[in-house]
Amino acid sequence: MIERILVSIFLVAGLATPHMGAQQAPSVTPADAEPFLGEWTLTLQGPNGPGAFGLTVKVESEKVVGAITNEMMPAQAISTISKVDKSLVLAYTFPWEGNPVDATVSLTPGEEGKMSAQIDFAGGAYVMSGTAAKKEKGK
Repeated sequence: MIERILVSIFLVAGLATPHMGAQQAPSVTPADAEPFLGEWTLTLQGPNGPGAFGLTVKVESEKVVGAITNEMMPAQAISTISKVDKSLVLAYTFPWEGNPVDATVSLTPGEEGKMSAQIDFAGGAYVMSGTAAKKEKGK
């Protein structure tokens, strides 16, 4: 499934877009990131169907960092993290068939403690939206 998604990205957008991290607001502080810290399961839907991702957001050496993974790709480190309005925005680049692809993950708190999630691939060429569920500690 993820392979079809990535092929769609390249068909729509060509190759990668300029790294979105350069356009982001300054890095988020550990205090700002507090509600987003932890391990998350992203359950998303895109034009080519569903996709599931694992997302980790943590503080290392007083800096907020993260990693994202799915069944098709190894963990990708995320170090460009900002806060836009109520959303935590995590930008990263991953390789696909020898080409860099930019992606931006947004986590946005919603009603009743629910968290929405979105991944924007290649500057909007492919977008997946859905929910983020925090994994319970010890599981």
